[in-house]
Amino acid sequence: MGDLRVGAAQIDITPGLGVTLSGSLTPRYAEDVSYPLNSKAVVFDDGETQVAYVQNDLIILVREQFDVAKARAEELTGIPAGNMMMSCTHTHYGPATSTLFKVGAEEEYVDWVVRRIGDAVKLAQNRLQPAVIGHTSGSCPEETHNRRWWMRDGSVQMNPPVASGDLVRPAGPTDPEVALLVAETRDGEPIAAIANYSLHYVGGAGNAISADYFGAFGEALQRMAGSEFVAIMANGCCGDINNVDRTKPPAGPRPYPDYQVDRVGNALAAECWKVWSQLDERLEDVTLAAASEFPVYRRRTAAEEERRVVAGGQTAVEQIGQTRTERVEMYAAERERVDQMPLEMETVMQALRIGDMAMVGFPGEFFVEYGLAIKRKSPFARTMTIELANDWIGYVPTDRGLDQGGYETWLATSARVAKSEELFLDAAMDCLRQVAEED
Repeated sequence: MGDLRVGAAQIDITPGLGVTLSGSLTPRYAEDVSYPLNSKAVVFDDGETQVAYVQNDLIILVREQFDVAKARAEELTGIPAGNMMMSCTHTHYGPATSTLFKVGAEEEYVDWVVRRIGDAVKLAQNRLQPAVIGHTSGSCPEETHNRRWWMRDGSVQMNPPVASGDLVRPAGPTDPEVALLVAETRDGEPIAAIANYSLHYVGGAGNAISADYFGAFGEALQRMAGSEFVAIMANGCCGDINNVDRTKPPAGPRPYPDYQVDRVGNALAAECWKVWSQLDERLEDVTLAAASEFPVYRRRTAAEEERRVVAGGQTAVEQIGQTRTERVEMYAAERERVDQMPLEMETVMQALRIGDMAMVGFPGEFFVEYGLAIKRKSPFARTMTIELANDWIGYVPTDRGLDQGGYETWLATSARVAKSEELFLDAAMDCLRQVAEED
């Protein structure tokens, strides 16, 4: 423990036009740039330990890709790879970083970008300076809605038609908390801000490259603060969350392509600026720590899952133009891919401690209940739950969510995890207890 130093940096990771875009079942190609993509790194140093958090405007990276980025960063900085948490924003308007469904990965881009991510950590370390930190929370319930609904026919559907008479109730809760960690110079100038909110990307960019609302948030918060600094919005557990209130009829055409992105980014930045402006306490003598665990998960077999896709009703997959036959054929191919994977695999859970708050990294698209449970149980004054961190193992529903069915449970490379709720929650709490002991 010692006097705190913090450094932050961001580097552009925007690909060229024509790149294959992520986030669809079939290929799309970039024709424009809306919000550029960035890798944003913050390094904390307490005089004995350095830890780093790095957020990337990418849909996903898997563990092997993150490991290359961490090895590069460790080589450049000397910070142990285990002391770094790296995550993705899950924008659906960046380059394809993994082959999913009928969309092939941009391998050359991936090889380039993982090294760039390592460079961002070094640039942040280069900028270490005496600092103080503070943390607080606001609330933004207006932009977070559970996208899974119980329907009158007894099924659970993702993104059913808005204002439908067949809607019964949401199949899960939401988490409206907007957590915020700020680092400032001793003179009160912002160095970095890390916010955390449980909301998927919101979309609307068409075939343009876009950092989605994460990019809009960063620009808006700097504008409100009247200063340039590294502003990060990190996904909370939001595998079943989006910003569409399905009880309301459509409001009509949006006035411009980025309307939804800007609206959400501005709303969250305004909430963060409000609670930041009201934050009185700052700390300069803090403890830093990191801990990781590697839980094993087991996928389900194809035989168990085939009925989910064949019997599924009106779904988001159908809503984007696929026939039932096309859907069944696509998921049959996905089951064959999953069949080639080992029955047992390892992934990583991680916690970083920054003073009396913690960050827990979840390696996929976890349902919101995971984040809510960890926040309730955490021994820290405030806990950020950051998904898509250090790995991507697809959707991770709760055990109840798997029983309910729906898109997020259909067996594919994007949804292959067995019932593992207790395993992941126990691993997260073990990590939190380890870093809590570092006094």
